Amino acid sequence: MSKQWEPQLVTEIPGPNSQKLLARKENYVSRGPSNLLPVFAAEARGALIKDVDGNVFIDFAGGIGVINAGHCPPAVVESIQKQAAKYLHTCWHVVMYEPYVELAEKLAAITPGNFPKKTMFVNSGAEAVENAVKIARKYTGRTGIISLENAFHGRTLMTMTLTSKVKPYKFGFGPFAPDVYKIPSAYCYRCPYGAQYPGCGLECAEKFRRFFITEFPAENIAAFIAEVVQGEGGFIVQPKEFLQRIKAICEENGILFIADEIQTGFGRTGSLFAIDQYGIEPDLITMAKSLAAGLPLSAVTGRAEIMDAPSPGEIGGTYGGNPLACTAGLEVIKLVEKENLCQRAEQIGARMENRLKEMQDKYELIGDVRRLGAMVAIELVKDRKTKEPAPVETKQAAAGCHQKGLIVLPAGVFSNVLRFLVPLVIEDEVLERGLDILEQSLAEVQVR
Repeated sequence: MSKQWEPQLVTEIPGPNSQKLLARKENYVSRGPSNLLPVFAAEARGALIKDVDGNVFIDFAGGIGVINAGHCPPAVVESIQKQAAKYLHTCWHVVMYEPYVELAEKLAAITPGNFPKKTMFVNSGAEAVENAVKIARKYTGRTGIISLENAFHGRTLMTMTLTSKVKPYKFGFGPFAPDVYKIPSAYCYRCPYGAQYPGCGLECAEKFRRFFITEFPAENIAAFIAEVVQGEGGFIVQPKEFLQRIKAICEENGILFIADEIQTGFGRTGSLFAIDQYGIEPDLITMAKSLAAGLPLSAVTGRAEIMDAPSPGEIGGTYGGNPLACTAGLEVIKLVEKENLCQRAEQIGARMENRLKEMQDKYELIGDVRRLGAMVAIELVKDRKTKEPAPVETKQAAAGCHQKGLIVLPAGVFSNVLRFLVPLVIEDEVLERGLDILEQSLAEVQVR
């Protein structure tokens, strides 16, 4: 590691150059898009971000799950540069191009399910979910959609409706999309039935079956959608048996199963997709974030006959499947395979889990440590017996990390979770330095 790219702070946070940009931002940028750190990036490499004042931060956020392959992976950057010299945009709906077809072909090969598959591309995770819902409704001729409590699927009308957290995502933005319903997720640390997994009988899954009796007929439900690991909800790992039972109930009733892999995909959980570890073949799968290493690209891939339900022009978008983004996506998949990033994710996750459990032994503040692969989180509580959430302490711990040069993300329905999306190319030394900063910050909060 060169001296230029060592984690280091050379000014206060924010530094003078960031302060100048903050003043301009206050004058010209809407306050609705939130900001975690009061700094502005100048460069980024691997698992490090350098700000405009020369401070180099360790990145445990990964652009909210976008940078699995690291910041500016050379092969991806080179592929983008080569494509940019050819053409930037023709619009797939006007003049087609090979990278769109090639990436669709690749996704058909690597997504779960040994059956013919097709893909359509859009720009964001929310757009992918919106289109998955449209496709499901068109194919089934039904209107109802079921999601899970604690879910996050986006900020558009449909995806906001599917999302579970009221503030800041839903408050004041109603009315919401019709025919959207929720059942409990398997939030085992806070089981709404007071049971304990695995000897719980999966009461939460059986709620799905009873839903058809008490709330809405199965004949009117088009699809069920779930994040395998609920991201913004607090990295809640759904038990394998829970989703398997849900899938079985879907099959019994002709309901499509949509796996939302927007945050979990492309190696994050120790497999290419999290659903690979569940023995489930989803009818549709939504992808975004780490698919193109930071370029706006999302996808819906699914059974060919389902994907072909919409007629030409009924789905799509002007920028969907932009050639630069498709080219980047192809290189990302090559990199994940070549560098064994799925295996690396499990190594990173195991290392983090060991350190975090050591911290849990020291600090009563940590109520739960959970992960799937390198999708890792700690839930902070004021009291381990009552499990009272500790949102203030979580905010303080995150701020302490930021002031020491470590970027971490708060999350959770109760805003009491710190989630970690470490780039899978991080060096062990940098990972340990980041964990040291985290422990120092937790220790400071613990004694307040």
